[in-house]
Amino acid sequence: MESIEQSWRYDGRRAVVTGCASGIGAAVARQVRALGGTVIGLDVTENATGVDEFHRLDLADPGSIDRAAAAVGDRVDTLFNIAGVSSGIGDPLRVVTINLLGTRRLTEAITARMGAGATVASVSSLAATGYLEHREQSDALLETADMAEGIAWCRAHPEALADGGYRLSKEALIHYTMRRTVPLGARGIRINCTAPGVTETPILDQLRTAYGPGFLDGIGKPLGRVSTPGEQAAALVFLNSAAAGYITGQVLWVDGGNLAARLACESAIPAAAAATSVESEP
Repeated sequence: MESIEQSWRYDGRRAVVTGCASGIGAAVARQVRALGGTVIGLDVTENATGVDEFHRLDLADPGSIDRAAAAVGDRVDTLFNIAGVSSGIGDPLRVVTINLLGTRRLTEAITARMGAGATVASVSSLAATGYLEHREQSDALLETADMAEGIAWCRAHPEALADGGYRLSKEALIHYTMRRTVPLGARGIRINCTAPGVTETPILDQLRTAYGPGFLDGIGKPLGRVSTPGEQAAALVFLNSAAAGYITGQVLWVDGGNLAARLACESAIPAAAAATSVESEP
């Protein structure tokens, strides 16, 4: 029987990590290697360090995606989809292309060659809390067959990207994870995603540059601070490890309690109203 310590290990496993050059991706690469895994890093930035093997990946370029998927080889035991951009780049279509359409293309190419016991973990966002409310948009986008069709859908529905494209891309990534749960599960493959809260990464720098240093101050932080890349990486490393062997199709909110605090405040309003009503009865 495998011990709990062993279930966290990545000994003998080949892990593909997108966005390996910085932030959460670099932290995942370090943690997986520390746990005995071999890391194949993919990034648009070619100065990635701390990986066993590196290949350039531009998630906005179908050719680059296909070349990277071929370069990692036929055996991939675990995939970490971490690369992404924020609405701070000022190009909503590119945001959706990279965060969802390109990520989907790479995932489909790699999971097609995965075997039983393999795992996938992707990074959504706290910005995707309305994923159920906006399900029709996500479903319509995910019905597209490939990147070209997905881009055409986005151009035909500018209202869906009017807030910068980031929300849509991350909500759709949650729905994509759930859609793939059953077909991948039939092959013994697990797929999950995390939804990070505010985390000190280059994406945070994009937002500060685009919207000003105080842009994120109003986002609730029950723990009184932002997250570190290492904290986000640990959740991803857990989900793709044997320790999470019966977890699939889930979104793990690694948000420092933000969503819980918001839901608690919402539920407190009707509760307070009911209490006032009872107290005022004759």
